[in-house]
Amino acid sequence: MKLGIAGLLIFIAAYFASTTLYGTAGKGPHDLTQGQPTADGTTVTIDLQDVAQSNTVLVTNLSITPGPKLLDPKTHGLTEDLSVVVTSTATPTKRSWSKDMLPGTFPVPLTLSGDVTNWPVDHYISGPVTVELFRGPEQTPERASVTFVDRLAGWQINIPAPENSDGLAPYRVKLQRSAGTVAFAVVIVGVLVTLAGIALFVAVQTARDKRKFQPPMTTWYAAMLFAVVPLRNALPNAPPFGSWIDVRVVLWVIVVLVLSMAMYITCWWRHTAPEPEPEPEKPPEPAETPAE
Repeated sequence: MKLGIAGLLIFIAAYFASTTLYGTAGKGPHDLTQGQPTADGTTVTIDLQDVAQSNTVLVTNLSITPGPKLLDPKTHGLTEDLSVVVTSTATPTKRSWSKDMLPGTFPVPLTLSGDVTNWPVDHYISGPVTVELFRGPEQTPERASVTFVDRLAGWQINIPAPENSDGLAPYRVKLQRSAGTVAFAVVIVGVLVTLAGIALFVAVQTARDKRKFQPPMTTWYAAMLFAVVPLRNALPNAPPFGSWIDVRVVLWVIVVLVLSMAMYITCWWRHTAPEPEPEPEKPPEPAETPAE
């Protein structure tokens, strides 16, 4: 009874701890930096959307809101040509809008450097991100201050403030997994290891004749084997196949499950051996007749 109560309390504590970690990680969209408008009131916003391509690309959306001096009050179009150039992108990024057009939102893939094999404690950093605006026929460049908006779930993001006072130095986006994501990954890994441990324990106890052989248990072993890959793919932002999690955990979980299943099958061979057939009864010998 005491052991059951202790287990229940531990389960409740773990449940509330996981809920708290999830709540601290799920802050929702919020600004990471406060960009300042340019001289004509134009603002630039970059929304951080997703991490893709084996954690080498940060998918973002860039939005430009022209200032009042750049917009025609009647047509609400640009009064002069406008172009934008973004650095540290996976593909060359330059967008241009001619007079009377209105800038919109477009995707900008930023490059990331990091080591995915360190999952789930891996961290990444982008290249120096700058946004330059070109206006009018002269196309004179002007460095813009950027507002970064965090819309990534499961990541902790940090953008250090520019060192110079004007706030126009290149930005660098630093990412690492949130505590809730790391805890979720540890739980899934623990489940995989527990499955292998339980399977080995049952097989050893049956082989030692501590428990009777149960034929339906063979299907239980098969079900656990098929559950390994879905559990592995349930890992948050699952790393590419061949990472350390596969070499050090998943592979050996499969090996232990197969060995345990083989041991249990040997118990089937031993416990279900057919009984020897009874020897046929010999016909009774005829009684001897007395001599006359």
